[in-house]
Amino acid sequence: MVMTAFGGPEVFQAQDLPVPEPGLGQLRVRVYATAVNPLDYKIRAGKSRRRIAEPPAVIGYDAAGMVEALGPGARRFQPGDAVFYSPRLTGPGTCAEYHVVDEDVVAAKPHNLDFIQAAGLPLAGCTAWDAVTFFQLRPGHAALIHAGAGGVGSLAVQMARASGARVLATCRAANSDLVRDLGAEPIDYRAEDFAAAVLRLTDGRGVEAVYDTVGGDTLERSLACVRPYARLAGIVNVTGNLNPAYLKNATIYLGFMERAGHKIEALRVLAEGGWIHPVIDSVLPLEQVAEAHRRLEAGGVRGKIVLKVGE
Repeated sequence: MVMTAFGGPEVFQAQDLPVPEPGLGQLRVRVYATAVNPLDYKIRAGKSRRRIAEPPAVIGYDAAGMVEALGPGARRFQPGDAVFYSPRLTGPGTCAEYHVVDEDVVAAKPHNLDFIQAAGLPLAGCTAWDAVTFFQLRPGHAALIHAGAGGVGSLAVQMARASGARVLATCRAANSDLVRDLGAEPIDYRAEDFAAAVLRLTDGRGVEAVYDTVGGDTLERSLACVRPYARLAGIVNVTGNLNPAYLKNATIYLGFMERAGHKIEALRVLAEGGWIHPVIDSVLPLEQVAEAHRRLEAGGVRGKIVLKVGE
């Protein structure tokens, strides 16, 4: 599916393109499933933080599929191997039947996930991994994850819980059961100020870590419920006054996920060990990528929307 111009979801068009050939250290993958992320619709609308793709272009940054061909120097995989990954942003995306990817950002597909499930894991999972490893959580700690039912938030909840920490997560009331099933204590941010709820639930102690996947003044407001020396992370645009962080000796990390083999490999291990699983909101055929963008932009998606490629 080709993004023919910057604009609304209607800019996508099905086109026949040449099958790509893998270059040095690359694999050609027959894509069985991909997924949509907020990054996708920001690129499509021409509103991404940096110019990643220029129309006409294929976008999409999650993939699960089968290795079909090897480029020179590629040695880790063989044709027929099932893999999953989030590609670097320097080339064509994964909303296609075939995709060429650098071998060093690819991992074997978790044996306990099908291709649909595996496609919902790479970008969101690596993003969550960056934050949770930054937090350095351990038993006795408490963490607040914003948007705990979202694609990134749902995985961050599971990773933080796997570390032994107590996890609180903001969500809509309709998503409370899901968030609870993932291992967190839900906070309905529409019914109660989340910072006040955190302090109530922790007997005034607050949390050691906050993960902001929402943006705006969320980090600023979160400073009211963190302990001294807390760690806060954000992955979206931040507004507001963060100066109060000085008074608590807090550390703030604002991150844009970089692809790396050890991250995708960590996701494989966590998934095969039963520590994490992707939450799949819905599955659509690749030809309905525009509808997937509309749903994701409208908000309220639980986990990931996955696109099935081919039959």
